[in-house]
Amino acid sequence: MSITLGALTLPDGLVWSDEHAWSPIAQSTEYGLTGSLIVDEAVKQAGRPITLAGAKDGSRYTAWVLLNQPFMGFSSLTDLRAALLVAEATFTLTLHDGRMFTVMPRHDGEGPIRVMPLAGFATLPPASPPAGWTYALDELRLIVVT
Repeated sequence: MSITLGALTLPDGLVWSDEHAWSPIAQSTEYGLTGSLIVDEAVKQAGRPITLAGAKDGSRYTAWVLLNQPFMGFSSLTDLRAALLVAEATFTLTLHDGRMFTVMPRHDGEGPIRVMPLAGFATLPPASPPAGWTYALDELRLIVVT
């Protein structure tokens, strides 16, 4: 089963890199006037980060996308970027194992997507890369909203 983000099909080589790094408990601590510790805790209602990362194995990358055309059934980089760069866009993310989440792109300074040019491997892409220019999908940064 492929990973899908709404109607877009993502490369199979993506893994959820921060799946176990999040806690559903929000906690704040402070000290009262007497020096006693005051702890406030609650269960978070949403906001779990989902970072889908492509892996690099030596000189191979696991998640390839082409600039302006589908590749092996996966959506193009242009289509993926266009969907992610819409304000307040939400998607149903379906993972390999069938789990589903309502997510939106994380626009917290780094941007929701990071790619690396691969075609030519040792060269940067030209100013106007051809439609078949290959990129490795390094990271796709999402956040659960419900």
